[in-house]
Amino acid sequence: MNWWKWLFSSLIILIAVVAIVASATIYSALYISLPAYDTKLAADVSATVRVDRDNLGYLSIHAANRQDASYALGFAHAQERFFQMDLLRRNAAGELAGLFGSRAVAADKALRQHRFRHHAEQALQQLTQQQNQLLQGYTNGVNAGLNALTLPPFEYWILRQQPQPWQATDSFLVIYSMYLDLQGKLGRDEYAMTVLKNSIDSDWYHFLQQHSQHWQAAIDASIIPAVLMPRSAYPSVLTQQLNACVQCDVKDATDIGSNNFAVSGTLTHHGSAILADDMHLGLRVPNTWYKAQLNWRQNNQIIQVTGLSLPGAPAIVVGSNTNIAWGFTNSTGDWHDLIKLTLSDDGKRYLSQDGWQPLQYHYETIKVAHDKDQALELASTHWGPVVYFPANHSTNPTAKNSAGNTSNSNDNQAYALRWVGYDSKAVNFNLIALETASTVQQAVNLAPNIGIPAQNLVVADAAGHIAWTIAGAIPKRSLDYDWDTAQDWSQQPDYWQGYIDATEQPAIINPSIKRLWSANARTVGADMYAKIGNGGYDLGARGQQIRDQLLDNTAFNEADLHQIQLDNNAKMLARWQQLLLSQLTAEFIEEHQLQQYQNQVSLSSDQANVNAIGYTLVKHFRQQLLQLQFAPLSALLEQQGAASRDLKFSLEPAIWQMLQQKRADTVVAPYTDWQHLMQSAILQSKQQLEQQNGSIDNSRWGLVNQAKIQHPLALAIPYFGNWLNMPNTEMNGDSHMPRVQGSTFGQSQRLVVAPGQEHLGILTMPTGQSGHPLSPFYRADHTYWLNGVTLPFLPGAKKYQLLLTPQP
Repeated sequence: MNWWKWLFSSLIILIAVVAIVASATIYSALYISLPAYDTKLAADVSATVRVDRDNLGYLSIHAANRQDASYALGFAHAQERFFQMDLLRRNAAGELAGLFGSRAVAADKALRQHRFRHHAEQALQQLTQQQNQLLQGYTNGVNAGLNALTLPPFEYWILRQQPQPWQATDSFLVIYSMYLDLQGKLGRDEYAMTVLKNSIDSDWYHFLQQHSQHWQAAIDASIIPAVLMPRSAYPSVLTQQLNACVQCDVKDATDIGSNNFAVSGTLTHHGSAILADDMHLGLRVPNTWYKAQLNWRQNNQIIQVTGLSLPGAPAIVVGSNTNIAWGFTNSTGDWHDLIKLTLSDDGKRYLSQDGWQPLQYHYETIKVAHDKDQALELASTHWGPVVYFPANHSTNPTAKNSAGNTSNSNDNQAYALRWVGYDSKAVNFNLIALETASTVQQAVNLAPNIGIPAQNLVVADAAGHIAWTIAGAIPKRSLDYDWDTAQDWSQQPDYWQGYIDATEQPAIINPSIKRLWSANARTVGADMYAKIGNGGYDLGARGQQIRDQLLDNTAFNEADLHQIQLDNNAKMLARWQQLLLSQLTAEFIEEHQLQQYQNQVSLSSDQANVNAIGYTLVKHFRQQLLQLQFAPLSALLEQQGAASRDLKFSLEPAIWQMLQQKRADTVVAPYTDWQHLMQSAILQSKQQLEQQNGSIDNSRWGLVNQAKIQHPLALAIPYFGNWLNMPNTEMNGDSHMPRVQGSTFGQSQRLVVAPGQEHLGILTMPTGQSGHPLSPFYRADHTYWLNGVTLPFLPGAKKYQLLLTPQP
């Protein structure tokens, strides 16, 4: 038996040695693939460029001109973030299968319908000579930075791939990827609205899709009145759950959020206006943004622009140039429309205002890593690509339609998608002009021609002025038309007639209240609202909470605005707490042993903080009540290939009015009355939390709301993958409050700055500057962001210096 012990011991030792050698090899390869932070390299620049980094990796570029600065920024982006950039361009172009193989083919087929690589090639031809030079400089810098790495980024080792060179058009694809992120409903919202409108009486349709009378915070003080509950009976199709829904989550908060707000210089001690901006996006490793300061000489002056760049693009996206500071939130306007098509019997022609037109076919090839290529046929109209919304794929057979898409054989209605993203105004690099603007008026004048997904732009300047406008082109459309549902455009001229003139662009400059804010809710009313439309606004609760704090004070500094960004008070849930407590009758409490439940709801519901149990209970009660009441609505939409989460409205206003009136006909089956429904929601939500967490006492909000910020390839790496992720951490905050925070979604940065007073500013973001796990900057910012600790807006003292010198 001793030889068995010897063999076993030897095998253990051998496995340990192999593991140590493998780990050492991987570590060594990772180490030598690190960027060189302290060195001198020959580069395609006109004069020596200094690329400095502080102890957190904050980048400072000092160049003789903007083109050299663009080259250096591309160089740094590639060295720290090339894989992230590659994912952005491949996502927009529908080329993910080239990296990830056959598992990404379905996603590529869906993405290819937009033909964004084709649009990017067209956009490149429209650049001015100066913009083209800047973009080419950036592109050259990216490829030089990639080639300067000793080994490719580690992600390519895992995928058994080689990184492909950057092309100038790829920077446009990065912008298109943001279109998909920020305007990604792609007609699903208007299809869902169409299904609902066609399924119920018009008075109930208008009641359900109303704005909230309680949660409005437009910056022009406009109010949209409540729609009163119709006297007619509630539609039976919304009370009888004939078929259960699979995805019963109902529309609550907008998918993409952000806050930005500003105060006039008359309210600050230094006289400069102060801007605050926190953009809410999906959280991942590395973070979306990259902190950078660009310094260059122009017309015998030093230009300095500081803020956040987007790896893959040569511009500072939000920040300050010492004269103005600017920030964005998603406008949530209506930037696309769904057109109901009439196809010929053979399915190859469509009816237009000019008669029958042939469908246009485009043929593409999807490259698939480690597998054979796949051919794809795409059909489009002069309005846009042909799209289908197949119903209930889980139970009905599917068939190929004439456009080559899979669609339900019982519902082959074809649509065309008309989207700003397909037009020539969609992408450009006019954003760069903000870097040298000196007043809010100049920024407002530039905004209509900035080629980005339409954003609420808030600007503050050193003279104390503030302004709001829409950055991006706005379609010129008939104002008396139903833009929320699919329409037939074949019988009259196109409903889009170009874009509104820049002089018609909505704007508010220096409002009398000396404060501005936006938070993805309806921002303005009347004619301005009619131009922007409704793309699925968030409730105004978050914006109202910001507005009220701005109005409650008459003097502000940078720290004051940062505290508003961190506000996790549950103002919107206060009335839900009272409603919940009203249902906890003595008899109900005793029957179901709810004494501890009641205590927690009473004591800890006012904030979404990590120690609050009551907040968790109220939130889940509300969610469960919404889900139970509107399950038939979700089922109705699902059966026709739609989803309630895609509706252009929150169901909060409708259910609250129902709760006030408690009409018997509005209660969903099988519940006998509203008290029965509410008490069932209490018990069901409590039971679910106990199943998930073990008990009510273990349902602290921090345990429920843990940040899980992960690298996209972490799950593909056995044993060591979790090392790439940020630690799971309990987080304050939630939706419907300024501090938006979920497990994988939240404040992608927190910026507060007054132009000319940048030394007092704040700039914090999750994760860190680098995408390399051995870089000292991989996690450098994360602890500060987690704990709401401020970091300076400006870069710190130089710790590392890279010199890019002209080639001999």
